[in-house]
Amino acid sequence: MILDLINTREFQRLRRIRQLGTASSTFHGAEHSRFTHSVGVYEITRQICDLFQRNYPTKTPQDGLWDDHERLVALCAALLHDIGHGPYSHTFEHIFHTDHEKLTVTILTSPETEVNQVLKRVSADFPAKVASVIQKSYPDPQVVQMISSQIDADRMDYLLRDSYYTGTNYGTFDLERILRVMRPYHNGITFHISGMHAVEDYIVSRFQMYQQVYFHPVSRSMEVILSHLLKRAKYLFEHKDLEAIGNPSLLLPFFKKDFSIDDYLKLDDGVLNTYFIQWCTSPDHILSDLAKRFLNRKPLKSVRFSSKTAFLLPELSKLVSEAGYNAEYYTATNDSYDLPYDTYVPGSTKKADQIELMQDDGSLVELSAVSSLVSAITGKFSGDERFFFPKEMLSSSEDPEVFTPIYQAFQHYLKNRWVIIPKNADK
Repeated sequence: MILDLINTREFQRLRRIRQLGTASSTFHGAEHSRFTHSVGVYEITRQICDLFQRNYPTKTPQDGLWDDHERLVALCAALLHDIGHGPYSHTFEHIFHTDHEKLTVTILTSPETEVNQVLKRVSADFPAKVASVIQKSYPDPQVVQMISSQIDADRMDYLLRDSYYTGTNYGTFDLERILRVMRPYHNGITFHISGMHAVEDYIVSRFQMYQQVYFHPVSRSMEVILSHLLKRAKYLFEHKDLEAIGNPSLLLPFFKKDFSIDDYLKLDDGVLNTYFIQWCTSPDHILSDLAKRFLNRKPLKSVRFSSKTAFLLPELSKLVSEAGYNAEYYTATNDSYDLPYDTYVPGSTKKADQIELMQDDGSLVELSAVSSLVSAITGKFSGDERFFFPKEMLSSSEDPEVFTPIYQAFQHYLKNRWVIIPKNADK
């Protein structure tokens, strides 16, 4: 079953979609794909099922222990949880208003897909069962939390895998120890309190990966360029400037907001990159320039701002426009919470959103209540807000051909006025 699912065309497409999107522009080893990640999530889930069956097999109905009849649906959901991701996943979703989770469900349940045909060998309703795990509506909370919870096979794999391929050590933690203290109970999955420090290490590693890798300003800058590039192409199509975009036939259904699942499955990172190469010679200067910046790794520069300094942004945008750049496409504000990763925030009413530790008497306690370390770093503001602008705005007076008084004013604004807060700023 698993090998047949891996060999479907829908799953093989994931080889052609990078796991970290534009992050490879910052961390050159980050070329790994959603294919390798998905196989990794399957493997961790398989290990969890083995441990549960060996150590906590159900003996009587409703005893809250592991029923190994759930193994196949858990393994299939683990393998297929990302099958609906599109090219440059989250940026593409933002521009074309797609939803990878809904598309995952469609791929699993549509009779047109090879994945659906393989799943239906189990039973006619098996594709819907696998889909319900991903939708978090499957009746067994243990299966759901294996794939989607605060410590699940998905997060554990991408932290270790992303850490390895980015060449960083921030995402490393003791996977073996966490699996050893993981156990099923009536409402899902918990961890024995003896493994609290391993769980703490996981939370800290996750926090560090957000700050150092997922929130990296250069990766976010390339994301901004990619977003504006697709936005410009979409604008040109909507304004009938077909000469400027050529004939991007595989993207046209998305420009028209009328696409089928087959249209979606034809897309991958390589398809978009091919159109970007073509757009480098577009008669539309903005489209051409953004395509070159993205393909040739020419990120925008950025500066941090806060609610106290945000009043300065309109003047900076105005100076960018006066320098000859369309501010709509060459400036942006971006906060790290726009990114598709979440941090652990205690206090949720949903069991799957909490990390609960089981004490020796069988009672449960939420992690941050017994860990001062986790309490210190969770539920707090930890991201930053940045204003992005063309690197050319920092041109030096030593280059008189490009340096203008506008650039001088812009740099003066950044260096000398950025930290000056007028008394009436709040007004």
